[in-house]
Amino acid sequence: MSKRLVVIGDGMVGRRFLEAVTQRDPSWDVTVLCEEPRPAYDRVRLSAFFDGVSAEELSLASDLDGVTVRLGEAAVAVDRDAKVVRSASAEYPYDKLVFATGSYAFVPPMEGADLDGVFVYRTIEDLEAIKARAAGRRHGVVIGGGLLGLEAANALTLLGLETQIVEFAPWLMARQLDEAGGGVLKQHIEKLGIKVDCGTGGTAIEARDGRLHMTTNRDGLAFDTDLIVFAAGVRPRDQLARDCGIAVGERGGITTDLSCATSDPDVYAIGEVAAMEGVCYGLVAPGYSMAEVVADRLAGGEATFPGADLSTKLKLLGVDVAQFGAFDGPLATTYLDPANGTYAKLVLSDDAQTLLGGMLVGNAEPYPLLRASVGGKVPGNLADLLSSGEVEGTLPDAAQVCSCNAVTKGQIMGAISEGCCDVAEIKACTKAGTSCGSCVPMLKQLLAEGGVEVSKAVCEHFTQSRAELFDIVKVTGITTFSELIARHGTGAGCDLCKPTVASILASLGGGHILDGEQAALQDTNDHFLANMQRNGTYSVVPRIPGGEITPDKLIVIGEVAKEFDLYTKITGGQRIDMFGARVEDLPKIWRKLVDAGFESGHAYGKALRTVKSCVGTDWCRYGVQDSVKMAIDLELRYRGLRSPHKLKSAVSGCARECAEARGKDFGIIATEDGWNLYVGGNGGFTPRHADLLVSDVDSETLVRTIDRFLMFYVATADRLQRTSKWVEALEGGIDYLREVIVDDRLGICAELDAAMAEHVANYADEWKGVIDDPEKLQRFVSFVNSPETPDPSIEFETVRGQKFPAGTTARSHSGPVLLGTPERK
Repeated sequence: MSKRLVVIGDGMVGRRFLEAVTQRDPSWDVTVLCEEPRPAYDRVRLSAFFDGVSAEELSLASDLDGVTVRLGEAAVAVDRDAKVVRSASAEYPYDKLVFATGSYAFVPPMEGADLDGVFVYRTIEDLEAIKARAAGRRHGVVIGGGLLGLEAANALTLLGLETQIVEFAPWLMARQLDEAGGGVLKQHIEKLGIKVDCGTGGTAIEARDGRLHMTTNRDGLAFDTDLIVFAAGVRPRDQLARDCGIAVGERGGITTDLSCATSDPDVYAIGEVAAMEGVCYGLVAPGYSMAEVVADRLAGGEATFPGADLSTKLKLLGVDVAQFGAFDGPLATTYLDPANGTYAKLVLSDDAQTLLGGMLVGNAEPYPLLRASVGGKVPGNLADLLSSGEVEGTLPDAAQVCSCNAVTKGQIMGAISEGCCDVAEIKACTKAGTSCGSCVPMLKQLLAEGGVEVSKAVCEHFTQSRAELFDIVKVTGITTFSELIARHGTGAGCDLCKPTVASILASLGGGHILDGEQAALQDTNDHFLANMQRNGTYSVVPRIPGGEITPDKLIVIGEVAKEFDLYTKITGGQRIDMFGARVEDLPKIWRKLVDAGFESGHAYGKALRTVKSCVGTDWCRYGVQDSVKMAIDLELRYRGLRSPHKLKSAVSGCARECAEARGKDFGIIATEDGWNLYVGGNGGFTPRHADLLVSDVDSETLVRTIDRFLMFYVATADRLQRTSKWVEALEGGIDYLREVIVDDRLGICAELDAAMAEHVANYADEWKGVIDDPEKLQRFVSFVNSPETPDPSIEFETVRGQKFPAGTTARSHSGPVLLGTPERK
């Protein structure tokens, strides 16, 4: 007779176990009882459902010999004496039984938690119900500020809801971050327009006029909302085990030893339901290890649980967060940069020589190296490592690249040496990148390190690079994303390829970015042609070419800022920013600005931002060329040019370089004989001086060379690749670029010239296109059902004579703070 194995549960860990046991010992006759109506799916990527990823695309289902999966059939009892598992309709005898029941969403005891409109965030069915409830509504509350809560908040935001996070702990992600790290994360999230209340717990929910009213433990604080999502943690699903007398832990979970065996030697427990020597692990990686252990045991092996590495690297709402090793220790060194939203903490031994652990928020680039160094010597100079974000050299083989599946760099490099030549093959061979997917960029880097030519595919939906998609759209004349993906891609697209294609279509004159299908492809800021600020309001940035402005136009800006009570600031790019605009006021503001002759400054888009200028020969006694006129001419020529990344420029009237032209994507410095053109510069986090492309050229030659530089960049750069990285990546660098756009080595200069001429001829101001179109104006409303009603949750306070978002840090602006000498606890 065949050996009978029953598995209760078909989640990610259960599915890993099935794959492992059928591979090791195919003689088992396996029955899986799955209470959900669908087979196993990737719960780590559950939120991708709101990005357009279908349930089928999330599915982990596969055909396994000897395995029968009973969908929609829950186990209701276990008879250990008879060795039978019962469902509502059948009995399943077993020789060995595996509990893989996972966990359930915890809902704190609260009156009204069972009302319509209150949900948990656990299954695809939960998400479908949330999506249905959100249709036509405007506001949602998420209870929980941990990993799951932030995912749920992102989901509500993607559904178009104003979102509020309520977290009982004093700061976000309190189990993974300290107070400073949680504070930086909160700053990032609030910049996305999501409101956060920490140190707050709900006390009761009641239905009021078709909405929900939730009171809290803070006097006077309550929320009126359309739906509430509980994401306050999980609890092990151990009731079946309790009912049949299997031992459970004091705090829940089925008690197991290191072989994953329970108090009954014929019963095992794996994943979130298992309390391994009293500890329940809430991450998928330890669950996978348990699955491998039990599969080995059932095949006659003696494997034991190797221990759990709880290090995590995640991207939450677009913010990098990582934690590794010890959370605390005898010494700690920290780095805080409020301006750039980065925080790092390293936990060290008494003598500051051994790295014990740490956490990173905002920039997790050093994570692989730091994680691999835990227990050993601190890698390099702490100040340089934490502040620059740049990791020198290569990772050691012991560095864990995929934390979900515990795959090291050494294993991946071994797979590459054995013939794996792309990311898909590495995934199949090592399982790296098959869960959350955050390590896929590192897999591409390791392929390159291993001497393999790496695919530049935009994403899984397009095998082509951005440059190849640009050529396809240009040659075929395709004007919509749906047509492009139908003819040259697969699936429904994602948040990588949709904005990329939107930029390509705009670069090639695809019409107004808010026309028809184009509108749905845009990034958050492009949806409203404005940058969203931390409190959900928007910025207004009119273009001021070359920084030159008439008194009449200055007066209009002042009048607009005064009428709509906007915070105003002169930027480093010689423009005037106005902050605090409500979404429903944006068209009114821009109507006044457009009537006064202003245009969109494209502060929100991947396009030309500014051409900064000194005063040149107009006023300066050192100026040798008219830098102001050149800056104005260039800004008016390239305004609205959509590109792979934002573009900045500057024109200096002499070698004193007051406009800081060499820190720009393209910068011009006047000489006695004409102009020097520098390209590929970059300020910000990783500054780079631009390279000299041509020198002492006349104005006509200068403009023609810039035309070609920009159009060559737009046509060939990768998604979100700055000109600095693009120039560095060109084979031959600046010399090759000079050969292409100056010497016409490829014979494409006439084509580049024509492309720029077409852009200049067809330019139209995006904001004027909105205020002249009633259909486009309909998107600029606070609430769907009450377009003129301002959002009552947006609050301000007055600091230094101007308004700031409530709770602002404006009173104490500070730069990076590096505690170079570790503090002793």
